[in-house]
Parts: sequence; structure tokens; C-alpha cells
Amino acid sequence: MAERFAREGLSVAVIARREDTVRQVAADIGRAGRKVLALTADSTDEDALRSALDRAESELGPPDAVVYNAALIRPDVPGEYGARHQLDAWAVNVVGALSTAAHVAPGMAARGHGSLLITGGMPRPDPAYVSLTLGKYGVRTLVELLDAHYGPAGVHVASVTVPGRVAPGTACDPDDIAEHYWRLHTQPKDSWQHEIVHGT
Repeated sequence: MAERFAREGLSVAVIARREDTVRQVAADIGRAGRKVLALTADSTDEDALRSALDRAESELGPPDAVVYNAALIRPDVPGEYGARHQLDAWAVNVVGALSTAAHVAPGMAARGHGSLLITGGMPRPDPAYVSLTLGKYGVRTLVELLDAHYGPAGVHVASVTVPGRVAPGTACDPDDIAEHYWRLHTQPKDSWQHEIVHGT
């Protein structure tokens, strides 16, 4: 996704928990001469996440698009894990997205434009992935709430539902999926979509 937006001439910031992850992405994008900022933060650490978002804005300017792509993916059947596991998964899958939106969307609304795009999954409930299913259905509800709040001010809020494991050369090829995000970002307001399900 970062590469797809950078290809359009946009400066990009990438944020992840591990420095080696963002360093590799930044190197890949930077080789093409594009500007990229590599930052680390855990999406469940609200202060660190907000600090990273602030630094990105300070160095690159107000964001035109923000993509939230974090998820805690673990198989779990009903009752296999206790409340702590469920809360940890919810914190990554939903609360981190809400924290991100609450930090960046007011500025987008004040400017009258911007895209807030969240990666979803689990197009159908799967009893082998209870915490992930709950989280991804939470993402759908969050998108509706954020759209109702920020959409009238010009912020396009949407999700891309990915129904499988992402890997090059598969039905969930990352380059194909990235196109959905760019298309959502560039959609005119009168034809905004709020969810794209990859492969349908």
C-alpha cells in the first residue's frame, strides 16, 4: 500500500512495531527515489501511536490518506482463550484504528478532505477465529460510526476486506489489494464506497 501511494508521487510514512519491518519497507520505496519516513509504534500504545502520527505530520505535512492495517491474527475457538486474550485482540483490531482516526480525522475534516482506510477481514464469521472475527466485524461498525461523524465534512472512511492470507502470486496478492486503497482514496465524493471486499 505504501508503495502504491508513493508511486503516485506522495510522500509516505510507515509505522510498525518492529524497526526491521519499517526499515525494509522504507528501503524498498526509497530505492525508487521516493520520500518515505520509517517510524515505530505499537498500535495499542496510544501515546506512542499519537507521537508517531504527529512526527509524520511534522515532517511530511498533513496527511491526505491514512491506512490502518494492524491486526492480531490467532486461531481461537469459542472459549479457548479468556477475557485478556479477547481484550488484547480488540485493542489491536479495533481500538488502535479508533485511536488513529480520533487523532487524524479532525484535521482532515477541518481541511474538508482526506481518506481514512482500515483493513478488514473475515467476510463471514469463522468459529475457528473468534477474536479476529469479532475484531473485523468491529471494524465494519467503526467505519460506519466514523463515516457518520466525519463523512459530512469530506473525510472518506472505508474498509478493504481481505478474505485470506496475503501473499504474492495468490488470490490475495498485495499489489492487487493495494489498488483498492488507491481507488478508494481517489473516488469522487458522489460515488464513495465504504467497503470493498477483495475478490468480489
